[in-house]
Amino acid sequence: MKMKQAAVAGMFYPQAPDELALLIQQLLANNPQSGPQPVAIQVPHAGLIYSGGIAARAYNRIRPYLTQWHRVVLLGPAHRLPLQGMAVLSAARWQTPLGEIEIDTQLSATLQQEGWLSVNDQAHAQEHCLEVQLPFLQRIQSQLPILPILVGQTPLAAVESLIARVLAEAHTLLLVSSDLSHFHPYAQAQQLDRATLVSIERLSCDIQPSQACGCYALNGLLAYAAQQGLKAELLGYCNSGDTAGDRQRVVGYSAYAFN
Repeated sequence: MKMKQAAVAGMFYPQAPDELALLIQQLLANNPQSGPQPVAIQVPHAGLIYSGGIAARAYNRIRPYLTQWHRVVLLGPAHRLPLQGMAVLSAARWQTPLGEIEIDTQLSATLQQEGWLSVNDQAHAQEHCLEVQLPFLQRIQSQLPILPILVGQTPLAAVESLIARVLAEAHTLLLVSSDLSHFHPYAQAQQLDRATLVSIERLSCDIQPSQACGCYALNGLLAYAAQQGLKAELLGYCNSGDTAGDRQRVVGYSAYAFN
């Protein structure tokens, strides 16, 4: 059985299992969140010392509903390699310092056969945007299999249609991984991100890469949400200048529930 090994342990999050478990536990404890069961969530994907608190709010939000889902489909951008279209892994499991997570190879194979996805292990090899979600899922006691999908430069209609396709599978939670603006001074970043948050809450599916690195997946989700009459509920926002970085070149982070 092919295993995807963790690529960013020791960089984006602690490599030592006990240290990682304690950090996730503290982030969850310090960022309570409650509300109705969401159809989808959006979470950030920086190092946990930067964006982990915002991400924890989304994971606390889904925690009471884990028994309602059969899988989590994760969509995020390809930072390491240029990618056209959408790509899955050939692996059947994913190893993190906290253990193994099952990959939903059956749904992956079905979506490949239907022409939605291709396999691109190279694009996934060093990518962090989906991996940093896995310790949270493990610590909230999720036993759900995952389907990790990288979304490259892909037409909006194709991403929206894929999202509609996966959410047509009963008991599926969708997770979109995206940060907001990158490397602006603190005040400018706040101004830019406020405009992006307004766009998200209006379900405007024209967010640009300069506004959100995961814009292709995010726009697809926003288009789907508008079509389905969902609402985007802001769970939290900050930037790296609020957490563990300086305020000269910050990165913005948000979390949303789509209900």
